Amino acid sequence: DRPTSVFWAGALTAIFEAGWIIALPWLVFRAIRAVEKRMQQWADRTASLVGKVMTPIVGDTLRLAVPLLVIILLLPLLRLPENWTWVTEKAFGILFIAALSFLIIRGINAVQAALLSRHRIDIPDNLSARKIYTQVSVIRKIIVSAVVILATGSILMLFDSVRQFGTSILASAGIAGVVIGFAAQKTLGNVLAGIQIALTQALLIDDIVVVEGEFGQIEEITLTYVTVRTWDLRRLVLPITYFVEKPFQNWSRVSTDLLGTVILYLDYQVPMAELREELKRLIENNPKWDRKVCGLQVTDAKQSTIEVRALVSSTDPGKAFDLRCEVREGLIQFLCRNYPESLPRIRVEEPSDEETQRRKQKDGATTSGKEHERGSKSPGVRPETKADGEENL
Repeated sequence: DRPTSVFWAGALTAIFEAGWIIALPWLVFRAIRAVEKRMQQWADRTASLVGKVMTPIVGDTLRLAVPLLVIILLLPLLRLPENWTWVTEKAFGILFIAALSFLIIRGINAVQAALLSRHRIDIPDNLSARKIYTQVSVIRKIIVSAVVILATGSILMLFDSVRQFGTSILASAGIAGVVIGFAAQKTLGNVLAGIQIALTQALLIDDIVVVEGEFGQIEEITLTYVTVRTWDLRRLVLPITYFVEKPFQNWSRVSTDLLGTVILYLDYQVPMAELREELKRLIENNPKWDRKVCGLQVTDAKQSTIEVRALVSSTDPGKAFDLRCEVREGLIQFLCRNYPESLPRIRVEEPSDEETQRRKQKDGATTSGKEHERGSKSPGVRPETKADGEENL
């Protein structure tokens, strides 16, 4: 009958429309995958910075644009009630803001990955790479935080009730500003300190520092704190304002080259010429020595020993520490094997035989019989008694 024919005609028409709406995005997705694959191959082949940045951005943009396009095309076919129009509009607005924010963050991550791919920090001479790594990572975190805040505010502004609430809060900015200022004082100080560290580059990723008496390496720099990895693999977490307000030692501020000192306390009879030759022999074939500085000097003279300082140089603090240990061990073994008299000694002068005999004669003249040298009335000396029991005074 006619109603049945109309029903099936409408159903077939709806199926056909839904089919081409679904088929078209599928074809677009396939085309996007093909284009993205070709762009990735081109970026890998040419090693182009633009290709490494644009490939993920274009791919993500197309993958997000197609679902939104499908939603726009399907909304009229769904024939939703009028009271659902507000919900769909708000949902579409939230999806659009979230997609745009995601694309911006994805683009920032792609730019960071492309910039850092050309700068390695796992090589000995990595000063420029550490500068770029520090700046890019800090700036990326600032931009991502700003994007998240703006996206959240934009989504809240879609709703009238929340917008009115925000307007009422801004109207009382006098009191709220003071409260927020006091509450966020330390946080804003840390953020400003992080920006200052990133711009002035007083502290870089992988720097060798001495902080709070701890020797370590900068592992992470954020907007609020800095993580220092100590030599025994402990982590020292400090607020970033510490590095702005307090002094600290940075052993790799300009370069990683470092001088290492070895202090020995030896006897006055140590042969300095032979010791200098042994120092040169120890470091001549040592790969940790950079062949720049090698010296041995007497830096102090004490009552019983002299202070001898060996000075050697190396390319980084880790190698300098190992080189110092090897030089110290080698010099001590050399002295023990060849010049044991050069090691620190305590001298005790013994009197001669004549002086000993003279002291004995002098002691014998002052002491006679059983009388104590301190006298008969000295403590601990008992007077002799007679046979009849009377005391012998």
